[in-house]
Amino acid sequence: MEGYSFDKITDRIGSGCVKWDLDPEVLPMWVADMDFEAPSFIREALRKRLDHGIFGYTEIKDSYYEAIIGWFGRRRGWKIEREWITPVTGVIPGLAAVLHTFTSPGDKVLINSPAYNHFFAAISNAGCKVAASPLRFSVEDGVLHYEMDYEDLEAKLSDPKVKVFLFCNPHNPSGRVWRRDELEKVGELCRKWGKPVISDEIHCEIEMPGFKYIPFASVSPENRDCCVTLNSSSKSFNLAGLKIANVITPCKEWRERIKHSVSTYECGDVNAFGPESLQACYSPEGEQWLKEMCDYVHANYTLLKERLEAELPGFAISELQGTYLAWIDCHRLIIRGITSVDIEESLKEVEKVWIMGGEIYGDGNFIRVNLATPRALFEEGLERMITGLKRLSR
Repeated sequence: MEGYSFDKITDRIGSGCVKWDLDPEVLPMWVADMDFEAPSFIREALRKRLDHGIFGYTEIKDSYYEAIIGWFGRRRGWKIEREWITPVTGVIPGLAAVLHTFTSPGDKVLINSPAYNHFFAAISNAGCKVAASPLRFSVEDGVLHYEMDYEDLEAKLSDPKVKVFLFCNPHNPSGRVWRRDELEKVGELCRKWGKPVISDEIHCEIEMPGFKYIPFASVSPENRDCCVTLNSSSKSFNLAGLKIANVITPCKEWRERIKHSVSTYECGDVNAFGPESLQACYSPEGEQWLKEMCDYVHANYTLLKERLEAELPGFAISELQGTYLAWIDCHRLIIRGITSVDIEESLKEVEKVWIMGGEIYGDGNFIRVNLATPRALFEEGLERMITGLKRLSR
């Protein structure tokens, strides 16, 4: 099995990608899009489909379901039945369909905050309101450690207007990989108050050394039966443009209602390349590529952490357990009246580097930085970011 290099810099300007073409004058470290090329085994699977030459409406083959069942059974001990799986065009379109299944306009959807920004949009688009249970954090040696506040979580779950808990595992943007005991507690509280768990697990395969992602539904039969899981190969292998994801639940009644919503909102007609890419990803070659990619991302994280500790010691960084996104505390600037949006815009204008301000995730004390880029590009972006934060700190 080949080893993989992540140092190659591919010029993406002009390719129609959001990350580089929105503003070609800046070095982008904002959106969750890797700058690593798809490995050869994925490109070969896509090339084989391309060479067939006809790209009509797509029927999902048995091998697609078998790849999902085998992958999660082998790697996570999660036993999935074929009929539990509903393919969709993406996790967010799938989430929209699921929210419309379980809620009505005026209802509340519970989330942990900070939260992935599209959660807020999906909830609003469903005509619902956000109920937020803030994560608690502590700082030790310049590193942020996030935990759930179970007392607050239960208080919010007890609200009859809250209909579901929209969970993020691993958590974006904090980078937490939730432990088994934490997943058990969340399941216990949600069952106590009769609230289904919608578990967004799109970052499911991005785990840093020493940490292991556990599917919420795999923890126990009780968790499995109160949960709808949304996952995809797209984030872990950087294939978002191929538009493939899955909604997974064992409850037949829920599945039938979700499929109706998927049909209503026209998000179940996947393209010809998505299923082929997923099957290539969920292979032994995919496992090896993932391990090497996560090690590479972790090395980038270590560089960032060391630079902050040495040059900006007041800017704590969240412990990276999963995802490829760093979450940095900038409260020393915030208390001086400089918002995270100000930080984002100032670094774009002066240092020509684009990071994300935390307001969009519900916490303006932070910025989010993408770590999944070749080392030379990352070091250049890191230098610009450190320079900008120092400039603003003067």
